[in-house]
Amino acid sequence: MAEKIKLLYLCTGNSCRSQMAEGWTHALKSDVIEVYSAGLETHGLNPNAVKVMAEAGVDISLQQSQHLDEFMDLDLDYVVTVCDHAHETCPLFPGTAKVIHYSFDDPPKLSSPDAPEAIKLDGFRRVRDEIKAFVETLPLSLNNKFSH
Repeated sequence: MAEKIKLLYLCTGNSCRSQMAEGWTHALKSDVIEVYSAGLETHGLNPNAVKVMAEAGVDISLQQSQHLDEFMDLDLDYVVTVCDHAHETCPLFPGTAKVIHYSFDDPPKLSSPDAPEAIKLDGFRRVRDEIKAFVETLPLSLNNKFSH
């Protein structure tokens, strides 16, 4: 059996996009990918991300917001930055990790803070579905994306 690809999703706060990507990867690709997620900061798990992932049958409620520093000694194959800020400020990783950028909109910023809950959740659902579509292309798409 081939060794699993070690992949880390990275975003600013490790609260929404990287958490959803980790959840989808666990659910859809755990046979070929060992997945982690982290942030440049830790903002805690966004309850709306947990809610919309549960709607899709994926439980991320036990995942934790983790800081990038916790993974610097891990021998990663890929780091996928899922937001522009993380991509622009992504540090160099030791070893041979390829850094790939695949940006998703920040769900909380897709609606105003005073928008009705249903409108806020629609933004989270859209991003959730976009992330699922990306994860479904793994691992093949990892070698076809430009990296730095």
